[in-house]
Amino acid sequence: MSTYSNVRALRALVTASLQSIMRSPSAIVFGIAFPLVFILVFGFIGGGSGFSVRVANAPGSDTTSPLYHALKSIPAIKWNNYPDTASISKALNEGDIAATIMISQQPAGASPRYRVLLRAASSRMDKVPQLNAMIQQAIQRQDPEIAIRMAQLATVDVVQQSVREYKTIDFILPGQLGFSLLAGSVFGTAFVFFNLRQTLVLKRFFATPVRREIIVLSEGIARLLFQLLTSVIVISVGHFAFGFTLIHGFTTFLALMGLSAVATMVFMGFGFIISGIAKSESTIPPFSNLVTLPQFLLAGTFFSIDVFPKWLQPITRAMPLTYLNDAMRKVSFEGAGFWELRWDLLALLIWGIIVYIAAGKLFKWE
Repeated sequence: MSTYSNVRALRALVTASLQSIMRSPSAIVFGIAFPLVFILVFGFIGGGSGFSVRVANAPGSDTTSPLYHALKSIPAIKWNNYPDTASISKALNEGDIAATIMISQQPAGASPRYRVLLRAASSRMDKVPQLNAMIQQAIQRQDPEIAIRMAQLATVDVVQQSVREYKTIDFILPGQLGFSLLAGSVFGTAFVFFNLRQTLVLKRFFATPVRREIIVLSEGIARLLFQLLTSVIVISVGHFAFGFTLIHGFTTFLALMGLSAVATMVFMGFGFIISGIAKSESTIPPFSNLVTLPQFLLAGTFFSIDVFPKWLQPITRAMPLTYLNDAMRKVSFEGAGFWELRWDLLALLIWGIIVYIAAGKLFKWE
């Protein structure tokens, strides 16, 4: 008489679970179609919008001068603040800002009174003429007689800094992929285990030699394989159709797949919790939306969390999806290694520990 093989049981359960997921219309729609729609939309529309330009003060710029305050009052010029030169260079390189502005006030009696140096990103040179015009207008408002006496109040020099183009898709795709992993893991896990319990499938499993952990592991592996398939499709469409940046090619792709795997395992913990506390199938979507929707809106899926009010930013920065989105963008565009992602990965690990401790206390077998 042959001994019972839990390995064979695991393989059979994974296959059955994966087939079930692939036959689920909701899994295909929300896991693959939903993020692809957004990627297609943002890929086609690019970065077109009404004119505004984001800039930053160059280190050493005179922020006490009247000219600086005049520029600050122009609504179309959006000023970003950065703690150091490295952060400014990074923002310029990624296209977060179009230029840095250096204002130098000359000694009394000197002509010109100001010198203004624009260091503009090569990918944002289309913004420079309008920005230059706004600076010139601000200069004239500082000295209304300039148009009459043609006195030179300031000179504006433009230096172009060559940078890699940071496209809309480079920001949007990691956010959409991250949300797809979150929604698929939470909704999928919650519905699967709730239905297995309600239909007494889990109870029937207990009459077989298969161990409980094998049941959970098989569903987890099936969900992980499906989410990785989602990642392959989303990244491939973004890269080949819209030029999504994979800075180191296939190596970067593998790093993104690794992040997808880690995130899926963490996010599944939320699904285990919801399947344990849900009293009926109709209560699963509201509980799941409480987890997914705030992160969809606030975790940097569509735009940087820097645009949120200061009081809200600590909340958004604590969300696990924020760390995943940031890590994916660092890997794809900057080529960051896992050591450079250590704080993002540590945050995801802490979230994983918290949710699985809670899941262990709330998850029900019957």
